[in-house]
Amino acid sequence: MMENLNLDLIQLSDREGNNSQDSSIAEKEYLPVPQNVKITNITCDSFKINWDMDCRAKDRITNYFLDLNKKEHNNSNKFKHKDVPTKLVAKAVPLPMTVRGHWFLSPRTDYTVAVQTASKQSDGNYAVSEWSEIIEFYTADYSTVHLTQLLEKAEGVAGRMLSFSVFYRNQQEDYFNKTRETQEKRMLPAVKDNSGSHGSPISGKLKGIYFSCNTEFNTGKPPQDSPYGRYRFEIQAEALFNTKTNLYFGDFYCMYTAYHYVILVLAREGSPGDLFCKGRLPALDISDNRFLTCTQEEEEGRLVFHHAQDVILEVIYTEPVDLALGSVEEIQGHQFSSMSTINAKKDPSCKTCNISVGR
Repeated sequence: MMENLNLDLIQLSDREGNNSQDSSIAEKEYLPVPQNVKITNITCDSFKINWDMDCRAKDRITNYFLDLNKKEHNNSNKFKHKDVPTKLVAKAVPLPMTVRGHWFLSPRTDYTVAVQTASKQSDGNYAVSEWSEIIEFYTADYSTVHLTQLLEKAEGVAGRMLSFSVFYRNQQEDYFNKTRETQEKRMLPAVKDNSGSHGSPISGKLKGIYFSCNTEFNTGKPPQDSPYGRYRFEIQAEALFNTKTNLYFGDFYCMYTAYHYVILVLAREGSPGDLFCKGRLPALDISDNRFLTCTQEEEEGRLVFHHAQDVILEVIYTEPVDLALGSVEEIQGHQFSSMSTINAKKDPSCKTCNISVGR
């Protein structure tokens, strides 16, 4: 029988490096030490834990203590103060049991966990066993369930649809020179950076090329400013987005500003990028969604395109793109580097674009 773990957070003395003893912990008496601890069914905000133990004192066990810690790296943010560890306290339910909680688990994060058995005494103190071995595990990406929740939030702020005709990509001049000289004039997919939601299943995994399609409201054309460079490649929308293309929702985030970003993935049907996205990302109907549409006119049969007005779309195309399919020109506007989303971290406090799992 598997039980959900009813957890309380308490502050106990550290089991290493702290000789002080909390008054709520009684002198040790014999209680079985958890052995062969196993972590399974890991999601972005939960895991299942099981272990073996001596049955002789099993009836006296009233609680389990879990010492759950974020594994620190040189560039990590502190999960909690290292001298005041947080222990998770659970009633002694049948094993295995599920530990679930977005307030202490984040997606795509290394953790360590150890377990104690405990017996609550008549005076309210606990007798405890020795700690088990330390087990390491890594939490998962957002599932399609979590991404669908983000999708629904993004739909609520997408706004009305505006027409557009080209996708564009801004870079420095050196980027396009390298493309011509060393890549046979083809822009090549690169692994997506870590911008956006920490639990995004495409960060650090999906290969693609970033494009934009947002237009200025008053002109219907791409803006003249860009944070990524003064040289712009433009390509007709139909070359990347058509009836043989699948469209996926990838992420929804902001960077401590009023602007919100939606990441979409365009993948040629049956391509490696398309196969990667299937089962990982929510698929969108290319002719009927709130962000980016491709529809066919009844009379002339030509394709027409629309984008959401009130969010900034970042469109990832998963195939190489030949420069000969479009044109590269220098833009006349400014380069606002502060607006760049490269490796941008999501604002975890924004109520508009966060869901109730690790950020």
